[in-house]
Amino acid sequence: MESGKQLTGTLALAVFTAALGSMQYGYSLGVINAPQKVIEKHYGRSLGVWSERAAVLSENSTDEEGLPEAGQHPDVVMYWSLSVAIFSIGGMLSSFLVGFVGDLKGRVKGMLMVNVLAVAAGLLMSLCKMWKPHIMVISGRAIMGFYCGLTSGLVPMYIGEIAPKAYRGALGTLHQLAIVIGILISQVIGLDFIFGNDEMWPVLLGLSGAPAVLQSLLLPLCPESPRYLYIVLNKEQEARKSLHRLKGAYDATPDLEEMKREKDEADKEPRVSILSLIRSSVYRQQLFVALMMHLSQQLSGINAIFYYSTAIFTRAGVGQPVYATIGVGVINTVFTLVSVALVDKAGRRTLTLIGLAGMCCCAVAMTLGLRFQDEYSWMSYVSMSAIFLFVSFFEIGPGPIPWFIVAELFSQGPRPAAIALAGCCNWTSNFIIGMTFPYIQALLDSYVFILFAVLLFGFTAFIYFRVPETKGKSFEEIAAVFQKGRKKSAQIPIDTAELQQLKSSTDA
Repeated sequence: MESGKQLTGTLALAVFTAALGSMQYGYSLGVINAPQKVIEKHYGRSLGVWSERAAVLSENSTDEEGLPEAGQHPDVVMYWSLSVAIFSIGGMLSSFLVGFVGDLKGRVKGMLMVNVLAVAAGLLMSLCKMWKPHIMVISGRAIMGFYCGLTSGLVPMYIGEIAPKAYRGALGTLHQLAIVIGILISQVIGLDFIFGNDEMWPVLLGLSGAPAVLQSLLLPLCPESPRYLYIVLNKEQEARKSLHRLKGAYDATPDLEEMKREKDEADKEPRVSILSLIRSSVYRQQLFVALMMHLSQQLSGINAIFYYSTAIFTRAGVGQPVYATIGVGVINTVFTLVSVALVDKAGRRTLTLIGLAGMCCCAVAMTLGLRFQDEYSWMSYVSMSAIFLFVSFFEIGPGPIPWFIVAELFSQGPRPAAIALAGCCNWTSNFIIGMTFPYIQALLDSYVFILFAVLLFGFTAFIYFRVPETKGKSFEEIAAVFQKGRKKSAQIPIDTAELQQLKSSTDA
């Protein structure tokens, strides 16, 4: 391997440690679903709408006439919905603080600081039986969401800044890999015979904070981002030492010269805040691409697939649909590994296009399967196959790539603000889908995936015409594609008028 580009043990440790925060994010996403009925019952008891007698009857009789269902009581429904939704609200709020926290004490110390939130959230949820479960779980989920909003920005930022150019895509994809592993772990240990039962569900929720403890022990061993040390703090020698720790013994001069050029560019303009980034014509193209990439991830219908999967498997005659749903989680993980292997060879743009186009076809197949599965029994298997393929295509490109491509599209100055805006866009669209999907499903019924097919087609066309390939390019080369029009690319047709407009905005 070329000197300075090998994957050293220190680099592997740093990426693994950072990705623990992503795994915690994935675990928190998935953990709340499995024990829903059990948690609703405890909410009902706490609120006084689910008597002990009803609880006993529920455990000993499956058809007791008139037996009250805790999960159907309006108060329980409200508190349960809040338990789920508050996580996204916390993430939406904290995503704006990513740049501030990342620059306050650095990327490493920033991640270390926010771990206090994760541990506090885990303790609140694990001890929820000691007081009012609904209050403590909602409080814990809100704090955990706030933590995950920060970590979903800090982790890709740190990994993107320490990764060698040749492996930036593969290492960046590990953020999504850690998320899907976290989701899978939560699905498995959330089974009723493990932790998803009446006695152990607080432990299941409390384990959300466990990775933060391990990460806190490992973070002091990780080097700070050289780009942060050089460009933000102007500490060239410390940046050189960090580069040597991450890449081994090699000539760091070319990397430092690239950072110097980036720093010189950043010094020519004032600090790029979120508001100034939104207003700036210089970064408008990059910002639009970044936001559309995140929208394509959340509006693809992937959450709807997970919502539908158990019901579809049940109708297809699968005896234990929960295990089939876990099978979807396994596929999720396997194809994220495929993306890790391919992203630096095939490229970001290519994999995203393949993923979105494949998902579009699967959404059409899902619609046909749902529409005709009562008339033709074999259509159930079309639906099942479409689910597995949909998830596979998602994890090849649209799932992992938006998280790290934002760090590639922006130079050091606007990068924290851009990651904050993209993260907020991701969390907000996630929240909107979560809140509106049941109503859309009720309105469109089996045709719900036609809506997603149309959206996926639109996102595929946008990425084909407007998104550049960032594989193997330096940060300044990528910026040049957008800002100066110097690099002609087959992936981005730029007409003369647009080129002049970009040039004018850059000169301004």
